[in-house]
Amino acid sequence: MEVILKEDVQKLGHRGDVVKVADGYGRNFLLPRKLAIEATPANRAVIEQMKAAAVRRSVKEKSDAEALAKQFATVHLTFLRKVGERDHLFGSVTSADIAQEMEARGFNLDRRKIQLEEPLKTLGDFDVQIRLHRDIAAPIKVTIKPDTE
Repeated sequence: MEVILKEDVQKLGHRGDVVKVADGYGRNFLLPRKLAIEATPANRAVIEQMKAAAVRRSVKEKSDAEALAKQFATVHLTFLRKVGERDHLFGSVTSADIAQEMEARGFNLDRRKIQLEEPLKTLGDFDVQIRLHRDIAAPIKVTIKPDTE
């Protein structure tokens, strides 16, 4: 069965791709979840229009992301955390903490775009990548200092 993907499907393809899948996978998974439509000549024409609109939208999103990445070059976040012996943090700095601090500075940022393998649990300076677009990632500087209260 040939289907046209309406959304990106991991390990299968990207939006607008025409892919050949097993009949059961197409009928029981892709079509009911509206991830794909059948590859008929009429649907192919509709998808071509959707692709053109998606390309225009992607260009605009990419230019917006590039502008935002330039603004992130000057951002330096500092977090004060309580520490124990040997400068071990009580708690950590997570992507939610970084997103909250960025929002306080006027940047509306989804925490899922902040690429932390695991929360920051030590004192020091870190470069944290933020995925703004499929092709654009911007680093921000994060410093964790001991809270001296």
